[in-house]
Amino acid sequence: MREPYIQTARSKGLTERQVLTGHTLRNSLIPVVTVIGLHMGGLMGGAVIVENVFAWPGLGSLVVDAVSTRDYAMVQAATFLIAGIVMVFNLAADLLYSQLDPRIRLDGAA
Repeated sequence: MREPYIQTARSKGLTERQVLTGHTLRNSLIPVVTVIGLHMGGLMGGAVIVENVFAWPGLGSLVVDAVSTRDYAMVQAATFLIAGIVMVFNLAADLLYSQLDPRIRLDGAA
């Protein structure tokens, strides 16, 4: 809150709400989006454990049942699906970066 760009925004006459939402919040959300995007893989792995402990039907229990019956095609399909879900969350995080920080461009040009 004591960064020069925040003080400049205040000196321009912006309200405290405009400073918080337009300057402070946008810059502080970048690490939050990064952590959320990275933790999606861990959440998918944790679903396997939670579904087995509570005997809930779902993708995690499907994977465990497929491993125990040696259904390799089902294990490969479930792994592919989980990897796809993690990739979608990482893509969403990357797309949010460009919305939160205008200095981040997705076109690859420096």
